[in-house]
Amino acid sequence: MFLRGRPVTMHVPDQRRDSYSLDHKVALPERKLKLQWVYGYRGRDCRSNLYLLPTGEIVYFNASVVVLYNVEEQQQRHYLGHNDDVKCLAVHPDMVTIATGQVAGTSKDGKLLAPHVRVWDSVSLNTLHVIGMGVFDRAVTCVAFSKSNGGTHLCAVDDANDHILSVWDWQKEKQLADVKCSNDSVLGAVFHPMEANLIVTCGKSHLNFWTIEGNTLTKRQGLFEKHEKPKYVLCIAFAENGDAITGDSSGNIYIWAKEENKTIAKQIRFYSQMVVAGAHEGGIFSVCVLKDGRLVSGGGKDRKVVLWDHEYHKQSEVEVPEAFGPVRTLAEGKQEELFVGTTRNAILQGSFSGTLTPIVQGHTDELWGLDVHPSIEQFVTYGQDKQVHLWDTNSHQPLWSKVIEDPGRSAGFHPSGTVLAVGTMTGRWLVLDTDTRDLISMHTDGNEIISIVKYSPNGAYLAVGSHDNFVYIYAVSEDGRKYSRVGKCTGHSSFVTHLDWSTNSQYIVTNSGDYEILFCESLLRNLEWATSTCVLSFNVFGIWPDGADGTDINAVCRSNDRGVLATGDDFGKVHLFSNPCSQPRAPSHVYGGHSSHVTNVAFLHDDSHLISTGGKDTSILQWGKTAVPTLHPYCLVSL
Repeated sequence: MFLRGRPVTMHVPDQRRDSYSLDHKVALPERKLKLQWVYGYRGRDCRSNLYLLPTGEIVYFNASVVVLYNVEEQQQRHYLGHNDDVKCLAVHPDMVTIATGQVAGTSKDGKLLAPHVRVWDSVSLNTLHVIGMGVFDRAVTCVAFSKSNGGTHLCAVDDANDHILSVWDWQKEKQLADVKCSNDSVLGAVFHPMEANLIVTCGKSHLNFWTIEGNTLTKRQGLFEKHEKPKYVLCIAFAENGDAITGDSSGNIYIWAKEENKTIAKQIRFYSQMVVAGAHEGGIFSVCVLKDGRLVSGGGKDRKVVLWDHEYHKQSEVEVPEAFGPVRTLAEGKQEELFVGTTRNAILQGSFSGTLTPIVQGHTDELWGLDVHPSIEQFVTYGQDKQVHLWDTNSHQPLWSKVIEDPGRSAGFHPSGTVLAVGTMTGRWLVLDTDTRDLISMHTDGNEIISIVKYSPNGAYLAVGSHDNFVYIYAVSEDGRKYSRVGKCTGHSSFVTHLDWSTNSQYIVTNSGDYEILFCESLLRNLEWATSTCVLSFNVFGIWPDGADGTDINAVCRSNDRGVLATGDDFGKVHLFSNPCSQPRAPSHVYGGHSSHVTNVAFLHDDSHLISTGGKDTSILQWGKTAVPTLHPYCLVSL
């Protein structure tokens, strides 16, 4: 095969030499995947993206998936209409229709995918309208429905240099007006609840009130009067009487009133009639008006969630535990329940009379490290956020989490399941007890990324693959608790990317960044490999599309029953191929959900689920398997 025009030789195993033909057609796998669970939430850089629906589900997003999560029933549904990162979300006054906006993406053949807004039904998950294709620039960062006119209008702000604010008749997919909003970042845009023609935007150095008149938008700035103007106005909500309420980067809450000059036509000003100074230490990232009219505010630096009465006196407060980070957004739940999204990509549930408990957790930085437990439904992830999480696939919660001093790149379970090794970005690798998360052992090999840590099938050896082009081999004893280096494998002229052990634990095969496959050809082409994670080998080369860059496919994994191969690529896609996959351009089932490059894939020990990790989208997706339906030969299908 050829990668970037370079020939890569594939050696046919002896037992397949007589029957092998390049022209043989590979069938699609008989099984398919269905997205079952999305781990994590995008709170690190998005706002106002958590709401409770009448169905009892909370709605939020991560990567290119919008998640509808029923916490009581522990079930998720997923809207999969987007092809890249979702950045904003709005719920229609009917509490059924939802709008979500996405970033510009890139298709597999390098074409630009335009940012746009999708309007969809949260019951059926059907897309109703696609808005702004070819109009928005870079990304749609804010979206909101009008409230007082039955929700017929929708406003959106894009990520262009001028941050264009546009207004749409979303049912006709027709733009009504647009205007340059601000040269600086725009963090919020909402319709006034009582005036259909009034939109409020906030962000760096501004709070603007926009009046829609025909196809024009007229701006009036909020007047801070004698108060010092904050660096950022971070969030907006509305009181029962229509006053706007804002939280800013100085920790102040402002209440804004509208004043009309009766003597001069259309002379309207919006002024800060009241300020709650120092409501929080540091910025206020979210304000939420409850159904009973009281206000809840969420702090950044102080991580506090504060309840204010109708006169804006503090009634109660609760603090988000430090591990989950500052408050990002707030949503009212049932009765006195509250949902809190945080900047460390967690969602917590609780009340002012109790504590806040995490119901959604995720990584906050690029994620590559993944391995599955050898005998039970658990898997481990280790990201560049320095977090190691041991996950349970049934509860979808971490059994434990541990912070390592160094950002992470790789992880691997010992065959006993009692310990696991994790590789860092700095040349260190550590061994942890899977029950207690205690540190058992720590070693350093070079000072570059440890891209692979993989135990031999018999547990007697550990291979450590590094970006310094070497593979370090350790003898392992005492059930993974004692390590001594026995050798260093040389020969690669680029960094080690993938590695597999033979079933007899005597040999390894490796891939590298310059598309090398290293092993002794005459002997090892016929060996049986315990795993199939090398992206270049005779049994998997059909996973590569025509014209592929050698970095396009990041990971491959063979199911334990050896029936299928799963891959993760640079285009946010998970593919499922029949195994072996030794014909050029083999067909596959293709699945979206990730928005960034898919960095790793792994089947659970019993093949019941596939786990995939996203790189920059930091997400973990859990896929269940379904059979491909077969049509009875006597069925008639009407087209």
